[in-house]
Amino acid sequence: MNPSSDRVPSPRHEVLSGMRGILPLVIGAVPFGIIFGTLASGSGLSAAGAMGMSIFVFAGSSQFIALGLLASGTAIPLVIVTTIVVNVRHLLYSISMMPHLRHDSLAWKLLLSFWLTDENFAVAIARYNQADSSPHKHWYSLGAGVLMYGNWLLCTGLGITLGQQIPTNLGLDFAMAVTFIGMVIPYVVTRPMGVAVGVAGSVALLAHGLPHQLGLMVASLVGILAGAIAESLQPPTVRPSSSD
Repeated sequence: MNPSSDRVPSPRHEVLSGMRGILPLVIGAVPFGIIFGTLASGSGLSAAGAMGMSIFVFAGSSQFIALGLLASGTAIPLVIVTTIVVNVRHLLYSISMMPHLRHDSLAWKLLLSFWLTDENFAVAIARYNQADSSPHKHWYSLGAGVLMYGNWLLCTGLGITLGQQIPTNLGLDFAMAVTFIGMVIPYVVTRPMGVAVGVAGSVALLAHGLPHQLGLMVASLVGILAGAIAESLQPPTVRPSSSD
């Protein structure tokens, strides 16, 4: 990840470096991919539907949320709107990436945008912000994205296979909630993040009885707003530094 400034790294070098850079995060995603496949199978979603979600959506938190909403009979349009709200952070990721991709083709931008997960953004933006002037840094992001994507599909498939062997009365709905909590907690590292999570959780409890599972979407919106307000109220001297 720190190529010499005397030699421009090749695209192949960048791809392999991207894979190495994201490998620890790929390993961390393994249990979540397996659990998603297991829960999807146990909730009645077909194997093709579960794999299709991982192939075409490729967003862990959104997939878990959509799975829960679908299992509760929520209308498809509301499922789509809720997952869009939950993934609004990707808009911020894209804004941070835009200056680094301005010279890349539309095809590259579309390709990398599909693989713009939390993990891929973290390693890719770090590479883009390194001082060297390599013109192939987008290949680094590609390598990271390919490895994470392949891992997610493989683990989803493994989870589906395991899920078909598990009785349906083992309380997998509770496992889904615990898994989602495990995905969220590692990201609560600043006060605004804590405020967002705390407010969203409280609102979700209060709005649990709303029809059509609207409570989740309301909680997401209020949590995002609370986090943004908390961020704006922080003195500049205590705001965490960002390379974005």
